[in-house]
Amino acid sequence: MATSVEVVTTLLTLGGLVYMLLALWGARDFERSCRRIARAGAGSASFAPDVSILKPLKGVDARMYAGFVSHCAQQYAGNFEILFGVSSMDDPAVAEIDRLRHEFPACAIRLIECPQRLGTSGKVSNLIQMLREARYDTILINDSDIRVSPNYLTRVMACFAPPPSTPLKDGAPDLGTARQVGMVTVPYLGRTAADGQGLTVWSRLEALGISTDFLPGVLTARFLEGGIHFGLGSTLAVSRKALTAAGGLEPLVDYLADDYEIGVRIARAGYRVELCGETVETTVPAYEFRGFWDHQLRWARSTRDSRRWGYMGLGITYCVPWALLNCVASGFALWSFSLLSLVLLARVSVALTVGVGVLRDEQVLRDIWLLPLRDFLGLVVWTWSFASHTVVWRGEYFTLENGRISRGV
Repeated sequence: MATSVEVVTTLLTLGGLVYMLLALWGARDFERSCRRIARAGAGSASFAPDVSILKPLKGVDARMYAGFVSHCAQQYAGNFEILFGVSSMDDPAVAEIDRLRHEFPACAIRLIECPQRLGTSGKVSNLIQMLREARYDTILINDSDIRVSPNYLTRVMACFAPPPSTPLKDGAPDLGTARQVGMVTVPYLGRTAADGQGLTVWSRLEALGISTDFLPGVLTARFLEGGIHFGLGSTLAVSRKALTAAGGLEPLVDYLADDYEIGVRIARAGYRVELCGETVETTVPAYEFRGFWDHQLRWARSTRDSRRWGYMGLGITYCVPWALLNCVASGFALWSFSLLSLVLLARVSVALTVGVGVLRDEQVLRDIWLLPLRDFLGLVVWTWSFASHTVVWRGEYFTLENGRISRGV
């Protein structure tokens, strides 16, 4: 029995080590792609399609207003409008929009009441009703707490810039040609409290996981699959034409991972999904353990239903826990410590290359000592995610089946 465990943990550790090498190669490939897009964008400086930004709201989140302000302060050559959607005008977020309008009177800001509940997902229901009110044919959707740089729109829209031979229609590229860029999505980092107030070990572990676990997985998938074929909720920029070809938003009203599904459907419709080199920030709440656990399980079970085979292989990526278990199973043999040393080196290299090099997330340097704990918890969450179909979302319990959610458990 001990020999069998030793063999299994050795194979899992070696598999995890191979994954780390692929993640490093994926990061290198992504950075080369970003440089190529930047060069192409420099040659299309005049390309700035008009954009409608859709932000569905429910309540007031930490640092949400700072995210709103960052959208109003865009240095963008084209026109843009910001549409905020609420299910009821009694929502506390309405007061924040009034404040924003007063602070930025020159910015095109509209508040849309979305009274219809078209499915289980209130977010997608709001987006469908907001889309009807959008003026422009380039649509950008992101979460309520996303904070962006002043050049965010310029850099995201540069990914749509067509080659010189591609005809334009109404100032935007004609995306009818197969494999034209139909969607642009962006990586993100999780920002924790900077002043220590509200900063918990659980919030630090979640932010660390986003930069050193989640994004390396995205870049590895992009490298192995020859591109990205899904979307990230941090940014979903798409043309109406591509969105219509993908079936629109209506089929997604019962999906938990609606951002992922939009990208999948646009890719299936024959368009290319591009991962932009621009990084945005989301806010990580001051989690206690229960909130952290619920959020991690929701992410895990959402990914489990969205990418079944890829998720099955995710367990192999937690090479640090497997290497430590291998040391125990081998009776602390010298070779197992050598393997553990290689794994730790590879794991830290991925964390620094992606977290610091790609995302410019200085929090990784602060919390890198938490990596082994983060990986152990990740392995536990991955294992437990197969135990049921229940997820918790904004305090409500849902049953998740084949990517769709229904109320109750």
